[in-house]
Amino acid sequence: MTTFAAERPVGSKTEVYRELALMAEGLFRGERDAVANAANLSALLWLGLADLNWAGFYFLRGAGLVLGPFQGKPACVRIELGRGVCGTAAEQRRTIIVPDVAQFPGHIACDAASRSELVVPLLAAGRLIGVLDLDSPLAGRFDSDDAAGVEALAALWSAASDRV
Repeated sequence: MTTFAAERPVGSKTEVYRELALMAEGLFRGERDAVANAANLSALLWLGLADLNWAGFYFLRGAGLVLGPFQGKPACVRIELGRGVCGTAAEQRRTIIVPDVAQFPGHIACDAASRSELVVPLLAAGRLIGVLDLDSPLAGRFDSDDAAGVEALAALWSAASDRV
């Protein structure tokens, strides 16, 4: 069993994400359940990154996304592909950074306090599984370093987990 420090990792963003990846690998070791691993990764991101107000998963179900494990306030349960940041990232199968959600056409405001968002699609063998979504109450919270770090964590989750 992996134990965690009571404090967030410190250092550059690259160092923080490297430490989070090591922690995630420890959490995933010996566990293939996608939901359990998503729950632990959501908690790890919530505890390990500053200035988040939501961290969690949406999984592809039919023609839309359905809420999965998360940390934060209650969230929208279903999101159509192509709608909002999550649905757009899923449909386009690309990471989206939104510095100011008020400027994103069709943004879905599950939490009125959210000001910026980062959404990473979850892919396995080219197939869309869902998205990993981070929200922040700070405008401009996410950048390319965050995108790279969360993409790496999403890839670890995908490799460690049986399909949902």
